[in-house]
Amino acid sequence: MANHNDLGKKGEEIAADFLLNKGYEIIAKNYVYQKAEVDIIAKKDDVLAVIEVKTRTSKDFGDPQQFLKPKQMQRIIKAVDFFINDNQLDVDVRFDIIAIVLNKKGMSLEHLEDAFYHF
Repeated sequence: MANHNDLGKKGEEIAADFLLNKGYEIIAKNYVYQKAEVDIIAKKDDVLAVIEVKTRTSKDFGDPQQFLKPKQMQRIIKAVDFFINDNQLDVDVRFDIIAIVLNKKGMSLEHLEDAFYHF
């Protein structure tokens, strides 16, 4: 596996642990629908949190969350719409980003709630 894939998987593990510690229930990881992959689908109270995890080794080229493109957001929204209908869920939905910078100096994590609406 390429190093960037290892970094991404490590970031997703860190994000899942973070969410569990915050009281979220992980419903699905790496959910795939058509061309979209949703990193984490979690639930807390009556809110379904759809989490895109962005992990980088530095902020030299910008914050990790800046690497989420509008086309990718559209695919994620379509995938989650299918997931909700397929599972007959009646929940509010929120699209979040967990941005992680992970390197030899340490780690920083930022949880951006309702992040798709801030672009």
